[in-house]
Amino acid sequence: MSRSDRELVDDALAHLAALKRHLERGDLDDETVADAVSLRLAAAIEAVSHASDGYRERTFGADWKFIWATRNRIAHGYAYIDLTIIRDTVEQDLPEFEDKLRRSVRTTDG
Repeated sequence: MSRSDRELVDDALAHLAALKRHLERGDLDDETVADAVSLRLAAAIEAVSHASDGYRERTFGADWKFIWATRNRIAHGYAYIDLTIIRDTVEQDLPEFEDKLRRSVRTTDG
């Protein structure tokens, strides 16, 4: 059985909550925190990727391709993840990403 857009958004928000808990333990200069934050960021984006095309278009529009590219840089970075990308994403892009997810919860069926 496939999961609803709402369930997938809830998963993404849970990953973002865990990401914030990791940041409360330390900053991205700590390798363990950086790894955990990177994993949760990629997992949140991955969860949203399984939502319907219509959901992603309504919620993120043309920005989705950039969001997905961020996930790919994390997931396919293999032994090296550029922490500058992670830091910039967490500081500059994450608040808007989370806000769009939260606003969409009010209008997403499921």
